[in-house]
Amino acid sequence: MEITIPIQKYKNIRYNFFKWRYELDFVYKISLALSFALLTGLLAQFRFYLPGTPVPVTGQVFGVILAGLLLGKWGGVSQCLYVGIGVAGIPWFAGFNAGLGYLVGPTGGYIIGFIFAAFFIGFIVDRYVQIRNFFGMLLLMLFATFVLIYIPGLIQFYLWTGSSIGFLQLLTLCVIPFLAADIIKAVIAATIATTITPKKSYGHEVDSL
Repeated sequence: MEITIPIQKYKNIRYNFFKWRYELDFVYKISLALSFALLTGLLAQFRFYLPGTPVPVTGQVFGVILAGLLLGKWGGVSQCLYVGIGVAGIPWFAGFNAGLGYLVGPTGGYIIGFIFAAFFIGFIVDRYVQIRNFFGMLLLMLFATFVLIYIPGLIQFYLWTGSSIGFLQLLTLCVIPFLAADIIKAVIAATIATTITPKKSYGHEVDSL
């Protein structure tokens, strides 16, 4: 009984938050989106380089995932704001960089992929109750990372090199060094997502429980 009451309170809190977020008006949703754009910019400064690749490991992906989970499709709006404001001159890309030049550089494709990933995660989480379990969330995180972020990143990097490298070398520079870390991040993100998402409908889910 003593354990059950705090658990139920937590379930009520998370449900009420998602219900509140879902029903917010435009101004508040934009404000939340801007807040998560700022969070992504802060997490971008946590970065380090692995040997042999110009693509850094950063904390941005967690900001992208959290934006999608907590804001729904407005998580994608937050990443649009992140990209647009960064291009406009606010130095919150990795390494306190800014401007269009950074976006068309070797890592710009990953940043564009953040928009796709946040929109997709937000759309799926808001639409389907039954995916809000660990394995459903893990598949969602892996797809968002390896398809929606990696593929634009690979395309941009390939174009940045002048199409002068082969596919195997492209994978060696942009994928293989990050596989283990990104799988671990996906597991952590899926665990967080399973914990914070309600297991009943708060909006217009197609599989309402």
